Amino acid sequence: MTGKFKIFRNGKVESYTNYNEIPETFEHVIQCEFDVPEPPHTEEEHELIHSFQPLLRALVEREYHGD
Repeated sequence: MTGKFKIFRNGKVESYTNYNEIPETFEHVIQCEFDVPEPPHTEEEHELIHSFQPLLRALVEREYHGD
C-alpha cells in the first residue's frame, strides 16, 4: 500500500511511502495519505479505497504514549 506517511519516533519525524514499512511502535501519526487510483474506479479499486480508513485506525492504535 503506497502513499505519504509520516510518524514521530525517537524525537524525529520519519517519512515512508509504503504503509507496510512503518514501524510497529512510534509516538504519533503525523500524515497518512494513501495513493488513490484515478477515476473511474473498478470494483477492486473501490475495495482498496474502503480499506484506507481501517488501516488508518490500525496505525493510530499502534501509537505508543508511554503508558
